[in-house]
Amino acid sequence: MHRTAYLSLVIATLAWGGNAVAGKLAVGHVSPMMLTFCRWFVAVAIIFAISMPQIRKDWPVVKKNLPILTFLGIMGYVFFNAAIYTAVNYTTAINVTVEQVLIPMLIFVMNFALFRMKVSWAQVLGFTLTFVGGLITAVHGDLNTLMTLTVNIGDAIMMIAIVSYAVYTVALRWRPPINWRTLMAVPALVAMIFSAPLVLWEYSADRLIWPDATGWMVVLYTAVFASLVAQVLYIVGVEKIGPNRAGLFINLIPVFGTLLSVTLVGEALQSFHIVALALALGGIAIAEWGKPASV
Repeated sequence: MHRTAYLSLVIATLAWGGNAVAGKLAVGHVSPMMLTFCRWFVAVAIIFAISMPQIRKDWPVVKKNLPILTFLGIMGYVFFNAAIYTAVNYTTAINVTVEQVLIPMLIFVMNFALFRMKVSWAQVLGFTLTFVGGLITAVHGDLNTLMTLTVNIGDAIMMIAIVSYAVYTVALRWRPPINWRTLMAVPALVAMIFSAPLVLWEYSADRLIWPDATGWMVVLYTAVFASLVAQVLYIVGVEKIGPNRAGLFINLIPVFGTLLSVTLVGEALQSFHIVALALALGGIAIAEWGKPASV
């Protein structure tokens, strides 16, 4: 049994389930790029404050692996979150959370294409169910949209986030042998640095909104829970059961995110959301039940 991995991944996805909701609550209180920058600024301050001795110890290894650590920070932290916080300005928080069920499918495809990673037919079925669930949500339950190829701009922006996090998860296989605190701190610093130009762009486009009281509450939630807690626990899960199986737990994000969206934001729960959630839960159950014996 991998109880530690399962518990870590469940808590991580609960924290991430609230990330899209936090982004929705931030609308009008802090702009997307400013939120991304402030989130990582606070996260960096916290992780460096509690981890400097360990970071110094790992620094020789970090210097040799700066390219991959920089890549992880840009893909998993900057692109993913900037896209989510932008997407919720144009679509619902429920849609943003449910569409993330596409991430495990992409992780599977990338791992198979690049590394021929072993997969069972049950896992293929599970991944397929998650893909269908994400597709249903992306077209808002209207399959005729596929014929006209018209998708809400927010849902289209979410595709950037989905691809970014799938690439990040696959790339974790190249993470250097450093302590989890350093593995969290360095990409977070990279994310803060690379988020700064996005804030300048937002300012030049006259779209910058400095956080008010509500905005700072969102910043603190995303920095502590959606950044530090969730990222560390996700890395633990990947280390213990591998990226394919750990990535599948991302299917829990729409479950938690939908419940939080209905409860905290007051968004309407549509029938296609229920269908998509059922497909997500069914996919994770089938894929875990039928995982290859050697995994």
